Amino acid sequence: MGAGGRMTASERAAQEKSEWAAAGVRADSNQVKKSPTAPPPFTLGQIKKAIPPHCFNRSVLRSFSYVVHDLILSSAFLYFALKWIPTLPDPFHYAAWPLYWVAQGCVLTGVWVIAHECGHHAFSDYSLLDDVVGLVLHSALLVPYFSWKYSHRRHHSNTGSLERDEVFVPKKKIVLPWYSKYMSNNPVGRLLTLVVQLTLGWPLYLAFNVSGRPYPRFACHYDPKSPIYSDRERVQIFISDVGVVTAAYALYRLSTLFGFWWMVRVYGVPLLIVNGWLVLITYLQHTHPALPHYDSSEWDWLRGAFATVDRDYGILNKVFHNITDTHVAHHLFSTMPHYHAMEATKAIKPILGEYYQFDGTPVFDAMFREVKECVYVEQEDGSEGGKTRGVFWYNNKF
Repeated sequence: MGAGGRMTASERAAQEKSEWAAAGVRADSNQVKKSPTAPPPFTLGQIKKAIPPHCFNRSVLRSFSYVVHDLILSSAFLYFALKWIPTLPDPFHYAAWPLYWVAQGCVLTGVWVIAHECGHHAFSDYSLLDDVVGLVLHSALLVPYFSWKYSHRRHHSNTGSLERDEVFVPKKKIVLPWYSKYMSNNPVGRLLTLVVQLTLGWPLYLAFNVSGRPYPRFACHYDPKSPIYSDRERVQIFISDVGVVTAAYALYRLSTLFGFWWMVRVYGVPLLIVNGWLVLITYLQHTHPALPHYDSSEWDWLRGAFATVDRDYGILNKVFHNITDTHVAHHLFSTMPHYHAMEATKAIKPILGEYYQFDGTPVFDAMFREVKECVYVEQEDGSEGGKTRGVFWYNNKF
């Protein structure tokens, strides 16, 4: 797994830049051109043929090896926090906790990604095994596994659609709240937007469908009768709720034994970091000035799948099991296991050409840039045959 082997980050960047150039893709993040919006001159089948067949093979042993690897790391960090941090003298004692929080949060984000892979049936050839592993791992992180699995599946089925996509659906200017102009036009407002999004965005999405597509009535990931789900999915939504409640009760019991603040230090803060990472990763995958969105008159699945961008998180690409820098391939073939995604991405770049988007802008620079530039979407100027196209691009002008 992972890209670049033992290469340094700069060596890997140089190698990838040459590969993008060979594929006709502009690697300079400041020069990324808008993605083409015309139907591509290739089919999904032609893309698949370019990928080595073994990339679609799922191995139970290999998949479990990543689970074991991440849980061993997580356990080691927990042991360090419980046994070694209390023995450190001041001020090192206080400085060590943030190091634990960041390290534990990043590793548990990797665990979250593996559970996400279970939801795509990319963990193994056995659906039941995938669901059991995914339910256990996601429940431990207070995620309703089946609830999110089904809404996320619909996101993959409708990516880039203004009417039917499930998450980070951009708004048109006319429906923005009155305060958007003031929040997006100054650094303090943008910082506040990011803080709220990264800390509260995930629970607000699960509980109240914030940033999700509109539904005719209240939509909630914890409600088996939510309009998000079909009748045949409702029992599994209840199972997801049982998983989350069981995990929450276990955490409560631990809190009664060791104390509330012990639980906050050991589990609560790392979980906040996990939630922040998954919101940021998803946001940056689908929010970029080069990415189009479509209304129902123009949208189709393949062009929607290209309305996403790969990013470079440095060493965290490996920690996050490459969900960050292989997301385009993931949207095309979501049942492909993560440990083959780098090879598949390299194989499809020459075919996709300008339909493949990569932005190597440092993550935190990109975060502030996107929240500044991608405030709303507006319809593309111009027309074809007297009919305005249903293509929308990000804008920030008021």
